[in-house]
Amino acid sequence: MLPLLTAIACAPLPTDARRIFHGRGGLHPGCEQWALDAFPPVWVLTSFEPMTDEALATVQAALQARWQQLAPGQPLNWVYQCRHAGHGETRLMAGEVPEPHEVLEQGARYRVHVLRGQNHGLFLDMAEGRRWVRGHVAARARMKVLNLFAYTCAFSVVALQAGARQVVNVDMSRGALAIGQRNHALNGLAAGASFLGHDIFTTWGKISRGGPYDLIILDPPSHQKGSFVATKDYARLMRRLPDLLAPGGHALLCLNAPELGLAFLQDQMHELAPELCFVQRVENPPEFADVSPERALKVLVYRAPELQRG
Repeated sequence: MLPLLTAIACAPLPTDARRIFHGRGGLHPGCEQWALDAFPPVWVLTSFEPMTDEALATVQAALQARWQQLAPGQPLNWVYQCRHAGHGETRLMAGEVPEPHEVLEQGARYRVHVLRGQNHGLFLDMAEGRRWVRGHVAARARMKVLNLFAYTCAFSVVALQAGARQVVNVDMSRGALAIGQRNHALNGLAAGASFLGHDIFTTWGKISRGGPYDLIILDPPSHQKGSFVATKDYARLMRRLPDLLAPGGHALLCLNAPELGLAFLQDQMHELAPELCFVQRVENPPEFADVSPERALKVLVYRAPELQRG
């Protein structure tokens, strides 16, 4: 537990939502079970193994000591979540969680819910993917963006902030899209976004009619029963990309599955959408450093060919 406690003792005062300790990356042997995140003003400790009351008390003492250094006189707010053997438990350990709970990242504001479910409303490991989208859209005029598996629409928020003229958000969870709509309102984005609460694989007609798109973002779950299984369903997305992309358009392909390496995406793209050219892999946030880049989150950029001039 020492590396986790050391990370707490050195933690900066968090302003943006961010990861503080990433044991899952394998760089701290013996601490693989822990991740510590800051969703200001709340700390969230996730453990993938059950923790004893003694261990939790040790973490609380470390958090309390550091918090009094960072924010003297302010109450400590922290949440413990255990994810083990397919079951989850979430406990408020000290203080309180604001309601509504809103956090900042790169100048954008998002609604989160750290006491409900395993996903908190904002995937912190995708921060650099959102930064790439912001820069890419800002460098081009009035782009049309398709955001597949939109979840709470963070990509849409940054695209519109950067100057996109339209973003089409598609996700089968209407609840997630409702939070996405609130995220747009939080950032003063009253126009430019649409929200389709449909299964992507039964909505291709509507998606196609809205195209072509200058940027397509694909950020599916790696394995969600009844929704998406990467090993069989990602290929169905790849086949559609050439017809959906405008000439010179880009696709951002995301995959968070430790068991599937870069070749899983690159080999299938070469076979199923050979006209799209690989551009780059977007680096992950440094706080998500992993002993194996092949296991870590993969975010790849592809480009469609430019329109041939006669």
